[in-house]
Amino acid sequence: MDLRKVVSELKQERDRLNRAIAALEGIGVAGAAAKSSSTPAAKKAKKHNITAEGRKRLSEMMKKRWAERKKKLKLATNHRQAKAA
Repeated sequence: MDLRKVVSELKQERDRLNRAIAALEGIGVAGAAAKSSSTPAAKKAKKHNITAEGRKRLSEMMKKRWAERKKKLKLATNHRQAKAA
């Protein structure tokens, strides 16, 4: 077995893997062009801040929603128990 040949093949494989990694990370020439485009993936996600008033309103809405669901569940459970008897 020729060690120089093995080392040469390993270096070629390493270079191939480095190119593949660079392409996936967007470091390569093609990746840089794709990264600069205005695709949704390239844009930074907008951070939405909620005001104290909005948070309170949302809390009240969710409490009302869960109360309604709890009431419906209780009614359904009572209805099933009455049917079974």
